[in-house]
Amino acid sequence: MIAFIFPGQGSQKVGMGTQLADASAAARAVFQEVDDALGQNLFRLMREGPEEELTLTANAQPAIMAHSLAIVRVLASGGVHLAEKGAGVAGHSLGEYSALAAVGAFSLGDTARLLRIRGDAMQAAVPVGVGSMCALLGADLEKATALAEAAAEGEVCEVANDNDPGQVVLSGHLGAIDRAVELAKEFGCKRAIKLPVSAPFHCTLMQPAADAMERALAETPPGAFLLPLYANVTAAAVTDAEIEQALLVQQITGRVRWRESIAAMHEAGITHFVELGGKVVGPMVKKIAPEAEVTSVVSMEDIEALAKFL
Repeated sequence: MIAFIFPGQGSQKVGMGTQLADASAAARAVFQEVDDALGQNLFRLMREGPEEELTLTANAQPAIMAHSLAIVRVLASGGVHLAEKGAGVAGHSLGEYSALAAVGAFSLGDTARLLRIRGDAMQAAVPVGVGSMCALLGADLEKATALAEAAAEGEVCEVANDNDPGQVVLSGHLGAIDRAVELAKEFGCKRAIKLPVSAPFHCTLMQPAADAMERALAETPPGAFLLPLYANVTAAAVTDAEIEQALLVQQITGRVRWRESIAAMHEAGITHFVELGGKVVGPMVKKIAPEAEVTSVVSMEDIEALAKFL
């Protein structure tokens, strides 16, 4: 069985989608629809940069989604439909919105608008310089949790992403994250690296953004979706749109349980994971389920190869 997975923030880069747009009318239509929904020439920013503007959360989130959905539409234009070929979907953080759009829960325009609201709200939730994040390498969830508790000292320091068996990300107040980096080796972590992020995502400091998304999703709720989605906050399959709406709100402050999600999918019989729009979450899958097959699809050549395989 096959699952389709979608990357999150950090997979953006200048030039993304250019080859797809040059080669496919279906891809061009996706980028135009996203531009129209946002009232912005986002695709020009994706194609030409500057990188620092593309990296802004409010731009990166809809850009990454647009890139993934362009691949979905190009596949569909060739007769390859995810709902007919897959057994489930998942996405890392904002990638959960890409996954939902890919299986019909949101329209493309609504997904772009929701991700713009989400990006703006996450950026605005914490003043610049107040929060930070760090990646712990050679650390499991148990070590990371103990380190976070020790580093907090009355501030927020929480596990934000449980990515794979050897990579966990912490998020919280700047001082707490700095302490975590200093203490990391004492807690058995190989390395701790501060991340170049503009806000402390997926921790309780993001509550104002969760409130904003609760309002936004009340106005634009997800509809029915064609494949089960493995949700970030539960690491379990969801088929009910109303339940997923609540989970998307919780996701803003909650931990991205990616390691557990992939493990649950593998246990449910998924043997092949196809990453659409990046080469970020695929390598994590290999660390979680080494015997699983992983394919990353970014270029027209990748799409053609996948279409032949499917």
